Amino acid sequence: MFENLTDRLSRTLRNISGRGRLTEENIKETLREVRMALLEADVALPVVRDFVARVKERAVGQEVAKSLSPGQAFIKIVHGELVGVMGEANEALNLAAQPPAVILMAGLQGAGKTTSVAKLAKFLKERNKKKVLVVSADVYRPAAIKQLETLANDIEVDFFPSEATQKPIDIANAAVDHARRKFYDVVIVDTAGRLHVDGEMMEEIKDLHASIKPIETLFVVDAMTGQDAANTAKAFSEALPLTGVILTKADGDARGGAALSVRHITGKPVKFIGVGEKTDALEPFHPDRLASRILGMGDVLSLIEEVERNVDKEKAAKLAEKVKKGKGFDLEDFREQLAQMRNMGGMMGLLDKLPGMSGLPDNVKDQMDDKLTVRMEAIISSMTRKERAHPDIIKGSRKRRIAAGAGVEVQEVNRLLKQFTEMQRMMKKMSGKGGMRKMMGQMRGMMPPGFGGGRGF
Repeated sequence: MFENLTDRLSRTLRNISGRGRLTEENIKETLREVRMALLEADVALPVVRDFVARVKERAVGQEVAKSLSPGQAFIKIVHGELVGVMGEANEALNLAAQPPAVILMAGLQGAGKTTSVAKLAKFLKERNKKKVLVVSADVYRPAAIKQLETLANDIEVDFFPSEATQKPIDIANAAVDHARRKFYDVVIVDTAGRLHVDGEMMEEIKDLHASIKPIETLFVVDAMTGQDAANTAKAFSEALPLTGVILTKADGDARGGAALSVRHITGKPVKFIGVGEKTDALEPFHPDRLASRILGMGDVLSLIEEVERNVDKEKAAKLAEKVKKGKGFDLEDFREQLAQMRNMGGMMGLLDKLPGMSGLPDNVKDQMDDKLTVRMEAIISSMTRKERAHPDIIKGSRKRRIAAGAGVEVQEVNRLLKQFTEMQRMMKKMSGKGGMRKMMGQMRGMMPPGFGGGRGF
């Protein structure tokens, strides 16, 4: 996400970060580059124009002149304005209503609305501990009703049945009434999408909104449509009293124009961002964290939250105790670590949140492909229990058998064993006295210039 914009802005701002003095000329030159970077990222022109004007106004003023490090002060201004464009802080859902709190989902066909209903239901159930009911009022697409029912079963939330022969208003009212009688906390209503904004669709959803009076009306929009996403959101916000936006397919959007344009054009906050197809791939939208990622500064807070949520603390404690007692780190432990990493969005998902990783060379990024970790898991799964516990017995014929079982070449088995040996050595160092400090020192030495040593960003 935002790869192109991050690369371009990081290069541009790196040139100015070390300047001892900023002049109107070099500020103008840098802002020209920033403007081009934003336009190439498909950010809407009015947004770019306002953004550049505000940065210029602050940069040529006293704010930078009085700074001991003008270049760094300039980057801080750009970061602050990026945050401002996207909405200052995360705006949580407002569920302060007489139960059930009703959430109405609107959007165009193909934006990922039905999937977002399931993701949001799972989010509210697991993180907010809410009893959730989902219902589909999309009578024009019977497959959408079936899709939501299947997703609801997968995430184990209740589904209110509906038929294509019913009226959307009747379906929604029956679901809300059922939820009230059965003491549900939240009802999420999926509505019909169209291929484009049309009058008939708007009238239907207006009537539906007036009838069920939702406390939240969320517009679901595909981030990959760039600034068109912001324009469609504007059309919906003029017809409906929207309370927020969910940006979907953000993981497939290397530009980021929609995320930077929607708030400015609609005046509505982006509340969630969809970053994958899985039902847990929905994150609260944090403008400050996203601005840091766009500028190559990483997003350590989100990374910590990800680890807190997904790492099995009991297993981690057992592994730490095992290593501490000198029992060693075996291939079964290695496979467990790979699986945990996959649960946290894969290797690239984790690296994306670390500071300075945008500066990694492409050949290094290619080696961190998430498909690689899946293959590594497959190789370990092809081994016997004895081989996983004692990797030193894996020689010629065993390697050939393991490679055949995993559908890979013998070289890949050799590569995995080499990586495992390196990790085993690292674990041994960690278990010794002052091990963690020594290891961190070695890792810092392996980092590219400007990463983790107080330089650069």
